[in-house]
Order: sequence, then structure tokens, then C-alpha cells
Amino acid sequence: MIVTALFAAVIGILAQITIPLPLVPITGQTLAIGLAATILGARFGTLAVILYLIIGAVGVPVYAEFSGGASVLVGPTGGYLVGFIPTAFLIGFILEKTSFTFKNAMIANSLGMIVTLIFGTVWLKIAADLTWIAALAGGFTPFIIVGLIKAALASWIGVLVRKRLHSAKLLILDQVEITKTY
Repeated sequence: MIVTALFAAVIGILAQITIPLPLVPITGQTLAIGLAATILGARFGTLAVILYLIIGAVGVPVYAEFSGGASVLVGPTGGYLVGFIPTAFLIGFILEKTSFTFKNAMIANSLGMIVTLIFGTVWLKIAADLTWIAALAGGFTPFIIVGLIKAALASWIGVLVRKRLHSAKLLILDQVEITKTY
């Protein structure tokens, strides 16, 4: 529970790293989502994201640019936030079914980035009443290169941190690990 809450806080902190763009800013949130899922796996990575979203929805200013409240979730950028849930699950699921290597993490984080962008772009189109061309131009294409860079960072840092936490016996995430440890 503590590690899950810690990663919810990490997501909120990295969300404040923003590069403003006309419709949707580039933020550190997606990097944090990738880190949470890569380090914690599907279950706890997804729980960290859900906790982060709940904290922001009740009004704590943890979303990008110190925003918060349910209005952000239903606003033009809400799809990206909601898309973090399946993104975290997908990244963790892929890694749990394969292995926590940089290559697998890069594949998982890249697919996760695409999931977030799809959710965000569809939501942006509907919430902002844009054409598909405008929604793709403002909510998808500007984020591909930056998203791949963040996917690589989340993969590299996430796998490294996960290995170190495991070797130090500081990260126990499932019953199999608990049985092996005790």
C-alpha cells in the first residue's frame, strides 16, 4: 500500500513538469505512469494510477499545472488521464507475462503510450468538438516522438530500479515473492 501511494505521489509530482502546447501540454505524467507500471507491475501500477486520479478528482491539485477536480477529468484532457488506467495495466501485464527486461519494457511502454494517445485523442475530439484531423494534429502527432523518449526512459529507469529493489528485498509485489522471501 505504501509503495502504491508513493507512486501516486510520484505521478502527481512529475505531472507538474509541463511544456505548454495549444490544446494539450506535454507533461511528465506519462513518464511516471510508465515507471509505476514497469516497477510495480499491472496490479499495483494500475492501483497507483487510480489513486492518483481519485486524489485529483476530489480537488487536490495534482494534475498538470497544479489543477484538480472532476472538471479536469471531463474536460478536453480528461481522456489522457482516464487512458492512464488501461495504459498502466497493459504495461505491467506485458512485463509480467514476458520478463522485466529493457526490450520488453520498451515494447510495453511504447504500446502504453499509444493507448494513452488514443484515449486522449478520442476524448479531445469529443470534448473540444474538433474534427478528427484537428484532434490528431493537436492531441496525437505532437506527442509521438516525446512519448517514445519517455517510454525509453521509463523502461531503462524502471527495469533498473525494479532489479535493485528486488535485490535489496525492498519490493515484494505478489504471493509468490512473499512465499519465497519468508
